[in-house]
Amino acid sequence: MWRREAPHVLAALLRRGDSLEDCEDAAQEALLAAADQWPGDGVPQNRRGWLIRVASRRLIDAHRANAARAHREVQEEVSRAVLWSDHTGDHDDSLQMLVLCCHPCLSASSAVALTLRAVGGLGTREIAAGLLVPEATAAQRISRAKATLRAREARFGPVDPAELPQRLHAVRHVLHLIFTTGSTPPAGGDVIDHDLVAEAVRLTERLHRALPRDPETSGLLALMLLVHARDAARTRGGVLVPLSEQDRAAWDHEQIARGVALLEQALPKGPVGPFQLQAAIAAVHATADTFDATDWAQIHELYRMLLVVAPSPAASLGAAIALSELEGPTAGLEALRPLLAARPRDHRVLAARAHLLDAEGSPEAAAAYRLAATLTDSIPEQNYLNARALRARG
Repeated sequence: MWRREAPHVLAALLRRGDSLEDCEDAAQEALLAAADQWPGDGVPQNRRGWLIRVASRRLIDAHRANAARAHREVQEEVSRAVLWSDHTGDHDDSLQMLVLCCHPCLSASSAVALTLRAVGGLGTREIAAGLLVPEATAAQRISRAKATLRAREARFGPVDPAELPQRLHAVRHVLHLIFTTGSTPPAGGDVIDHDLVAEAVRLTERLHRALPRDPETSGLLALMLLVHARDAARTRGGVLVPLSEQDRAAWDHEQIARGVALLEQALPKGPVGPFQLQAAIAAVHATADTFDATDWAQIHELYRMLLVVAPSPAASLGAAIALSELEGPTAGLEALRPLLAARPRDHRVLAARAHLLDAEGSPEAAAAYRLAATLTDSIPEQNYLNARALRARG
């Protein structure tokens, strides 16, 4: 419930012209009040209205308690911030919050961390895992973003359409991270956080409806649909199932067809960006009749293009895995060496190494699987890797 309502509560408070930090504190106090009162009094019919009303009172109380703000009055009525979606009549506070949090005075990394916290509802640990940074770094980025907004006396008001392009890259990055964090939770017992995945897809659908001719937004939506379409086959009896063993008949083929269509419409429109390339990779996987029929040469070439457009550890890992399918596990292990040297405790890289050692029949495979299992907080991944270790040892 809080993930759904938090963006609306924050947006209502921010329209009053206060800082994000103060509004976030007031919203959290409203949540605590709900946790305390609702079990006894019953859940109100209008939960959002209740939370906004209580949070507003907390914000007013905080102002009165602060001598430096003693003479400031909280506005009762302010004009609604203008977003491009207003022109379509498709107003959404969550989407608006995403755009507004990507303020021009913030660095891209700080804006991403802040919006994941304020809109995505992610904790610092989840944000760190999604951004592939230490937890302390993620916490510093969030604190730095709030401090920058406070120092600049930044207020969340109407967004000039001319500013939107510079904010959209960060917005798309945030939506992608929310999706990937839900699709592969970094910790806990769930294989998929369906609520988080659904929220990321919903917000991206809104963004696409507002900007239907933006190729990278279309690419991002296509990527989500193509990956989300495989969810039903990713587990069997609660156990993680790798792509090579999934029942492709259980995939959502209507969703795959829509993702492919979006991608085909986007690619001719302009320069190909990272989300279009990632969607193209997902489309090759999704349209192969079997794992063995996958066009690994095309996937490898797409990863090489992605490394030029947007180099990242994930792209390097994908390229190495694709190369192993083309030229064998030894070639894949050689391609992994630089990544292993740079990220010696990244469980995804270590798990890929373990799989390739296993494919070679190496006696090191079991220990490599166990090491990778110790470095992930995801229980399904731990179970899968430990099971592979036992199989390799046998």
